[in-house]
Amino acid sequence: MVQQLGPSERDRARAFIEAEGLAYEDGFDDLLGAYEHGVLVGVGARRGSVLKMIAIAPSHQGGAALGQIVTELVRLGTVAGRDAFFVFTRPDHVPSFEALGFALLASQRRAALLELGDGLRRWLAASRPLVREGENGAVVVNCNPFTRGHRHLIEEASRRVEALYVFVVREDRSAFPFAARRRLVEEGTADLRNVHVLDTSHYAVSAITFPAYFLKQTDDVAAIQMELDVRLFGRHVAPFFHVRRRFIGSEPFCATTRAYNETMRRVLPSLGVEPIEVERLGASGEAISASRVRDALRSGEVGRLEALVPPTTLRYLRSPDAAEVRARLAARQERHA
Repeated sequence: MVQQLGPSERDRARAFIEAEGLAYEDGFDDLLGAYEHGVLVGVGARRGSVLKMIAIAPSHQGGAALGQIVTELVRLGTVAGRDAFFVFTRPDHVPSFEALGFALLASQRRAALLELGDGLRRWLAASRPLVREGENGAVVVNCNPFTRGHRHLIEEASRRVEALYVFVVREDRSAFPFAARRRLVEEGTADLRNVHVLDTSHYAVSAITFPAYFLKQTDDVAAIQMELDVRLFGRHVAPFFHVRRRFIGSEPFCATTRAYNETMRRVLPSLGVEPIEVERLGASGEAISASRVRDALRSGEVGRLEALVPPTTLRYLRSPDAAEVRARLAARQERHA
């Protein structure tokens, strides 16, 4: 029998999960337990589209408990409006999840990422009209907001490939909402005829493939997530768009982004993609970054913006459309907000 675990049962669930060598994490939409004759034999949780903390007692591995927990978590997620589900697991557990209908997205020595549902296929299929054969390239950007530095990276990359795909991080965890960020990229690159702007959905630098990006962590867990994110790109995204080169900007500020760049340099060549680093564009003796733009907005130093952002972004920043973002930045001090 599978049932929701209430607050009074969470200490027991934590002990069970940790006994199976997993880390207990607060923050979930559902926490379930599987019981047999009153004995807890399995635990699983869901947060959004991610199934996590799935642990089965050794005596019941290979039995029905895993399927029962996953089925109920998926049912609850579907009721909540989710249409695809993801799970991180150890590589030796991949066959058990594949037997439940999950498909492997990416794996590395210590972890694997699988998906239930056809989200990746649908996302790629929706982009098929943009696919061009040839020696193509890709850039993955957050653009919080779009700066002269982003423009420089994209323009340089577009000169070196037949088609350039610019993937804008869809996750809405930045000061500038996704719709504004994508719009600024589209407006700021409209004159570059071989540039195609798309979103990343769940499949590159998302809260699913690389959640540590949004927390700016560089610990061991983040390193695993980085590699899975890069391998997913190299295994699924790059072949679909005929991408042979992925362009990255040099990173003088953020340790997480530097580590991610290093992961790309290490992993992508084995997947047939050449990572190419482009030197950051500078202004006033310092590399241009979106964080400098946000700092200027926080401090009200609008005179600094013209050197940091292209005219399209500057118009937006001065417009009523950006009033809410300006107010939010004024009230927050985090560099990566």
